[in-house]
Amino acid sequence: MFSYRHGYHAGNHADVLKHLCQMLLLNKLAEKDKAFVYIDTHSGAGLYDLTSAQAQKTGEYKDGIDRLLDANCQDSNLRSYIKLVDEYRRDNRYPGSPELARRLCRSQDSLQLMEWHNNEVQNLRANFKGVRNAHTHHRNGFEGLVAMSPPKPARGLVLIDPSYELEADYQELVSAVKESYKRWKTGIFAIWYPLLAKSRDRSEKMTKALAAIQGADVLDIQLKLHPQEQDVGMYGSGMLVINPPWQFDTQLEALMPELLNALKDWPGASYQLNWLTRSE
Repeated sequence: MFSYRHGYHAGNHADVLKHLCQMLLLNKLAEKDKAFVYIDTHSGAGLYDLTSAQAQKTGEYKDGIDRLLDANCQDSNLRSYIKLVDEYRRDNRYPGSPELARRLCRSQDSLQLMEWHNNEVQNLRANFKGVRNAHTHHRNGFEGLVAMSPPKPARGLVLIDPSYELEADYQELVSAVKESYKRWKTGIFAIWYPLLAKSRDRSEKMTKALAAIQGADVLDIQLKLHPQEQDVGMYGSGMLVINPPWQFDTQLEALMPELLNALKDWPGASYQLNWLTRSE
């Protein structure tokens, strides 16, 4: 069993980017009355205590969500995210992607939450006990995504954010997304990935493979906050979105300058939004 526990990293800059994208995508789906499904392939515990030994050991939330909460942001979408997360932060907690989905989804929508870590799935089940439209699954998220595709209803969002502890995660992700997309071409696939030191970075190969999926529109978002080291460290993160909804990119373009300004402490920090493939 792998050792990754997200409690060490809850609320860091990567979470902020990931959860902002998640919020925008879920809000887009909720613009229509029709029900949709939310699938989380690597759910973790779903909700995190920032006073825990894990969070205090790294303190990564201090350079992530806490910086954003202290910033005087004006973008309406940034302010919506800040308002939502601040409710938890006041209680020394941070909402993971399943908890954000619980807040943003409606009663007619379905949450399918997968987690493979033995301890984390128990925490996930405890945190979602009694949530009628949420279903937890103790299973490999890559395998589960393929098995659930296409879901009913066929409107929906998949969030994929594995630990990338193993180099094989990159290829397993590509294989799972390709197979799932074959079965579910209308789904929105949001894939978080780390930007790592040069010797460890496998992200470019992965994004190229996903951009090659026939018929898919693919938007790549990157937030780079530190210099890229040669041997160790995460200098930023990215979100690859397959089948992004209309104006999702416009919303991100509007908020990214303020987000960067709130999180950066290096003069070379930057962001970029690139369409890797886009239908005319």
